[in-house]
Amino acid sequence: MTGLDAHLVVDRGEFRLDIALTVAPGEVVALLGPNGAGKSTALRALAGLTPLSDGHLQLDGEELDRTPPEHRPVGVVFQDYLLFPHLTALDNVAFGPRCQGASRAESRARAAEWLDRMGLADHAQAKPRRLSGGQAQRVALARALAVNPRLLLLDEPLAALDARTRLEVRAALRRHLADFEAVAVLVTHDPLDAMVLADRLVVVEHGRVVQQGAPSHIARHPRTDYIAQLVGLNLYRGEADGHAVRVEGAAEVITTEDLRGPVFVAFPPSAVTLHRDRPTGSSARNLWRCEVAGLESHGDQIRADLTGELALAADLTTVAAAELELHPGATVWATVKAAETHAYPA
Repeated sequence: MTGLDAHLVVDRGEFRLDIALTVAPGEVVALLGPNGAGKSTALRALAGLTPLSDGHLQLDGEELDRTPPEHRPVGVVFQDYLLFPHLTALDNVAFGPRCQGASRAESRARAAEWLDRMGLADHAQAKPRRLSGGQAQRVALARALAVNPRLLLLDEPLAALDARTRLEVRAALRRHLADFEAVAVLVTHDPLDAMVLADRLVVVEHGRVVQQGAPSHIARHPRTDYIAQLVGLNLYRGEADGHAVRVEGAAEVITTEDLRGPVFVAFPPSAVTLHRDRPTGSSARNLWRCEVAGLESHGDQIRADLTGELALAADLTTVAAAELELHPGATVWATVKAAETHAYPA
């Protein structure tokens, strides 16, 4: 098997998807991006539900561009599962093998095996309305895998689950994907799903690939504001001259890296220390005069949105925010140690 080699071009006039996508057998790739970026359009194009305007689609060396959806070796898990409400879990899973020509007995035997793998053997005779969200998701995954797909497509597979169930099902899905030997493509806007489930991320914005790589690499080297916000970093593009990076508004960020030319520089909101008065004797190399534009709860902390010499986000405890008497419009001084920043070529 050679995996997936695709150039997906879908032209809808006001929106154009144009992305190249290669995925090796056994690899899980997540298409990650904001709403309207083109992720679902790409998945529908891979499934054959949306025709290509241009480009190509090859799976294990076979052209699929003009192959009808029902004849593609593809399994799909939709966000809302789309289980047949009148069929039992067993018959939902057996439906695919039956359509491929397997006998009723063979189809049901294969379905029973997959339900057992999913830990659902006791729910084989239950209809979808009697299943929890997590159980329904696992039935949908079993149905997709029962046809032995060479390409598995997962469209926001955990979006309909509550937080507790999502945690459990995410872990189970990760185990099943680790055993999947063909190509798997996951579409999501949830960074945690992408980071946990995928071997590689492909970030799509406005119908284009803006960055791709291992989750750890993208988390540390974001190249757009969307990705920076996704992984919780302050990100700037600027011009480096040694350890100093000149960014927008003529502000300067001091880093430990020694670089020249266009760079990105990033640091987490947790690296920012705020002061009401200009600090003296601070070991921090970076100091900016800012104004509080807004405050909001962020987990068990307060996130301050700052403008001024450098626009940035800062995280601090509720106690610290109270002691600083922070409020919109307040003037503060923000400091960041050079060792807390990370610069890399743009």
